[in-house]
Amino acid sequence: MCAKARMDGNVKTAECSGAEALVQLLINEGVEVMFGYPGGAVLPIYDALYDKPIRHILTRHEQGAIHAAEGYARVTGKPGVVIATSGPGATNLITGIADAMMDSLPLVVFTGQVATSVIGSDAFQEADVIGMTAPITKHNYQVRDLRDLPRVVKEAFHIAKSGRPGPVVVDIPKNIQQGTVELGEGPEVYLPGYQPNFYPNPLQIKKLMEAVSYSSKPVILAGAGILHAKASDLLIKFAEKCHIPVVNTLLGLGSFPFSHPLFLGMGGMHGTYAANMAICECDLLINIGARFDDRLTGNLAHFAPNARVVHIDIDPAEIGKNVKTDIPIVSDAKEALLKICAEDLQNNGTDEWVQHVKEYAENYPLWYEDNDEELSPQHVIKRIHHYTNGDAIVSTDVGQHQMWAAQYYGFEKPHKWITSGGLGTMGFGFPAAIGAQIACPDEKVVAIVGDGGFQMTLQELAVVKELNLPLKIFIVNNQYLGMVRQWQKSFYEERYSYSTIPVQPDFVKLAESYGIGGIRATNNEELELALKKVLQDDEAVLVDCRVKRLEAVFPMVAPGKGLHEMMGVKP
Repeated sequence: MCAKARMDGNVKTAECSGAEALVQLLINEGVEVMFGYPGGAVLPIYDALYDKPIRHILTRHEQGAIHAAEGYARVTGKPGVVIATSGPGATNLITGIADAMMDSLPLVVFTGQVATSVIGSDAFQEADVIGMTAPITKHNYQVRDLRDLPRVVKEAFHIAKSGRPGPVVVDIPKNIQQGTVELGEGPEVYLPGYQPNFYPNPLQIKKLMEAVSYSSKPVILAGAGILHAKASDLLIKFAEKCHIPVVNTLLGLGSFPFSHPLFLGMGGMHGTYAANMAICECDLLINIGARFDDRLTGNLAHFAPNARVVHIDIDPAEIGKNVKTDIPIVSDAKEALLKICAEDLQNNGTDEWVQHVKEYAENYPLWYEDNDEELSPQHVIKRIHHYTNGDAIVSTDVGQHQMWAAQYYGFEKPHKWITSGGLGTMGFGFPAAIGAQIACPDEKVVAIVGDGGFQMTLQELAVVKELNLPLKIFIVNNQYLGMVRQWQKSFYEERYSYSTIPVQPDFVKLAESYGIGGIRATNNEELELALKKVLQDDEAVLVDCRVKRLEAVFPMVAPGKGLHEMMGVKP
């Protein structure tokens, strides 16, 4: 702890090293867990962490640390805290920082830096972290004066978790860590240039309610903003009172119950036919907390062509960026829904419309072919759902297995779904599941990963064993880069250029080499036996699911096509 405590007026101060001050500031911010990997430029901080109440998770790669912090942030809503050394330690975090920025996850990332006297001289393990992270953070800092550290740390946490959440980087040169400072309570956050608008304009809310009252074919598009605002209950209330069907984005899954009669499924490239047709045919599209990304909209010329568009988003930069908006509402999703639900909600009668889109769901459901000899990847997801009662926290990598999980797991509750949406980061799912399990030690956490992505961060099996995490890992193993192969089949004349993975480790033996149980399943019977055992155990287990090698994700909207032009739809 800081030494030489004394009273300075009415404020208690203490003389600390910069590293000790940082650790105390993190404790003051309520940080309980941080993820990291030590190195020369952060050794003073690691020395200050020794025997302190913050739990440090030593991952086996910096990418594992930052993805674990993302998983932690996703399920808790608290900032994930990461620390890495200068140079390669910091650059190994870049992918995760960009991923968090795209998916609006609050992170505070501390990087070591060479001493201020040699910055710019190409000193050993020097890298321009500020220059590299400026485009992929909400804000970044380099601490050049130790007296600024308390203010910088307070501002970093405030920026990361307020407004639209996102990552903040704090770069701390080694001599700043070693200097001494008198640490007091620190200044209050004062950022006149950063004032997120949380509350909706009442006139815009009235315009929205008026539009609802005249609409006969409305649709709510619910994104991750609902989850960040913890507004799922209000979303359900709004949809039910106005009898409006709901479509989720990929990252919005869980914000509206899968089994609810007004739920149409996920929209977009691999969304359901009912969800996409509802967007195409609606006369009012109410977007709450989604950013109209290209994987959702398809060809913009055909997106919601007959609809008035309402867009509720806390980030004003997103409104009108991709889709022309008729009623813009800059607001936190929860605050907007509180005002909406307080209104006298009426509509123009939507029973016929709801019945129409539900018939789409009944007549054109998701489908796949199953048999007892081969293991269908969709069947794997459905059986995991069955044995977890749909109540597990599910983390995925990126690719075919991600889309099958989104389609078939059926999320009933918020904050149960962790995936890389905007950046599409392979290697994300497994360490993110570790972060989620650390955040929620009493919950069942399932990592569903592909054989390609898993091999990018599989070294974090050591963390699972070291911490005795009861994580369940399911590899959807088709020995391909499955989504790459599917696109090569559909759009590149079946020219399968380097999308096969002919040499792989024996994943069962690999798990056992880390002291973790491993099981292989190649058909439905073996899968059932594995699931009965695995999901009842309190220990970590890896299941290598050898699925059909050539299975494709359908339905699908091809690049350049509208949502109404879906491939692979069967009545």
